[in-house]
Amino acid sequence: MNVKFSQLSNAIRFLSIDAVQKANSGHPGMPMGMADVVTVLFKYHLRFNPKNPNWINRDRFILSAGHGSMLLYSLLYLSGYKSISIEDIKKFRQLNSICAGHPEYKKGTGIETTTGPLGQGLGNAVGMAIAEEILKKKFNSNVINNKTYVIASDGDLMEGISHESMSLAGHLKLKNLIVFFDNNKISIDGSTSLSVSDNYKKRFESYGWNFLEVNGHNEKQISKAIYKASKSKKPTVISCKTVIGFGSPNKSGKASSHGSPLGDDEIALVRKKLKWNTEPFKIPQEILDEWKKIGDKGELLEKKWKETIDKKYPKIKFKLEEDYINSDLDKLEQLIEKEKIKYFDTKPSLATRQCSMAAIESISDILPQLIGGSADLSGSNNTKTNNSTIINSKNFNGNYIHYGVREHGMASVMNGLALYNGIIPYGGTFLIFSDYCKPSIRLSALMGLKVIYIFSHDSIGLGEDGPTHQPIEQLAGLRAIPNLNVFRPADINETLECWEIALKSKNTPSVIVLSRQKVPYINPNNSKKNKSENGAYEVKITSHESKITLIASGTEVELALKVQNKLEENNLHSKVISMPCMELFDKQSEKFKKDLLEEDSFVVTLEAGSITSWQKYVKNKGLNLGIDQFGESAPYKEVYDHFNLTEEKITSFIQKKLRE
Repeated sequence: MNVKFSQLSNAIRFLSIDAVQKANSGHPGMPMGMADVVTVLFKYHLRFNPKNPNWINRDRFILSAGHGSMLLYSLLYLSGYKSISIEDIKKFRQLNSICAGHPEYKKGTGIETTTGPLGQGLGNAVGMAIAEEILKKKFNSNVINNKTYVIASDGDLMEGISHESMSLAGHLKLKNLIVFFDNNKISIDGSTSLSVSDNYKKRFESYGWNFLEVNGHNEKQISKAIYKASKSKKPTVISCKTVIGFGSPNKSGKASSHGSPLGDDEIALVRKKLKWNTEPFKIPQEILDEWKKIGDKGELLEKKWKETIDKKYPKIKFKLEEDYINSDLDKLEQLIEKEKIKYFDTKPSLATRQCSMAAIESISDILPQLIGGSADLSGSNNTKTNNSTIINSKNFNGNYIHYGVREHGMASVMNGLALYNGIIPYGGTFLIFSDYCKPSIRLSALMGLKVIYIFSHDSIGLGEDGPTHQPIEQLAGLRAIPNLNVFRPADINETLECWEIALKSKNTPSVIVLSRQKVPYINPNNSKKNKSENGAYEVKITSHESKITLIASGTEVELALKVQNKLEENNLHSKVISMPCMELFDKQSEKFKKDLLEEDSFVVTLEAGSITSWQKYVKNKGLNLGIDQFGESAPYKEVYDHFNLTEEKITSFIQKKLRE
């Protein structure tokens, strides 16, 4: 039997309709509308191998419009991915199902990234496209030459992140990036004309993109546009004029098909109209077989690719597998030890942003996988080093990206770089602007990606720039994100250690928070051990009979040591603990934590920011000293004094509290 194109598309439509209806929750309209587009893509153009979802040279398919997740799950099941069965689809939106409400990244499943927050998939895709260009230059265009395809909705393109990431993509001329715009003119609230009157053609062309328009239900038009886009020297948007809820007699083209099940009566009418005469979740065998043929083509594609590498580029194969895919970080440990010895001898006073730059400069010599960047401010956050080579549209042989003032776009692109595999991205801005990065940081934590965020100018120590630029609640907010390590090192030694931990971390992204002002060298001895890996350690104790414990992070460790000296002058013994990473400390054994903090000790926490995340360490008699109001514009020492964060005032607070 000859299987018609419409039957292949309808298999996607009805799996999506049935899954949403069974779950009594979801978005059937988009999968119904875009089924023809993705069928063309998978049948004629997409290079993928369901038997090896991790093939590095596969084309990436990103569903940025993550609410239409059943479109993706249907495609993966039909084309032969073992990760999704028909039983999984029947459990759509149920507990522990791989078919979650919105796609959730799991390596080796065909789900390339977590989407749902609109615009994120677009940003990730730009990162993947950049990664392809970088690795293509490092290896060979016959080894790495894949494309990245994205489905974006009206909503994706309304989000600010779409402007940031697509502008960057156009600037870099990412010709390997193709976006299908599901131009159905419907959002949940109704017609997009309620809120949007953009001239999309002018918009995308102004970014440096091609803009093509097709009937999203015309097989030949779609295929022709994809072919044209694949030959372009620029990224391409293909505007697909589609009907949301295609095939539904009463709900097609309407908002009612967007975010709610169609209902049994309407589904019966869709079955009749599209001549689909099977029970729910039942795909005729001949259609399943045809879809399987589409998936099977990828096995041959990968086989030919491997043969080319084995024959022409055997050394590249080794590098690809060993250096980039299975990176050995033993060299890193040795390097960090060597650097720590060097700085122990000199004991420099440096801003931790300078310490971080020194770490990056050393590390990048042994880790070519490290790709840095900054949302402008490179000279301020010290992410750009003497061995940084700029990546631009004419040179992807570098290791540093100028993201421009696009913090949200940068963070999302970094996630895409990490997801591609073979790259460890880091990117910087001021801590206050981490708020612009937060949605992408959260997703990197959710996906368990090795991404490193560098946030400098970490406190009221910023001084004269004032409260708009002085972070107060940002550290507490970042620490509240699950599966995220937030490091605030106190000196060069801790900065090196934090970088080592971040680079060795396999499934947890890292935030490294850095000072503008100089801090002294505080490391009490030259230990090979990475003291920061436990999250906290003892810096100095004045007596083993000490009953006061001062805990601080970053620049306030210096302040804690000054307070300790003042207390000693008053015959009060104390212990200073540096806590560069609260998350790592909280994971230690109860014994370790009790031994370090000493339950019967008077605990004082010091940090020039919100006290919210510190309250758990203080018992009834202790003190949380920080700032729970906006900052002030003045030289930083005056600002610290204004907020009572000086050794004299803190010592006085402690003495008063002890007398109570």
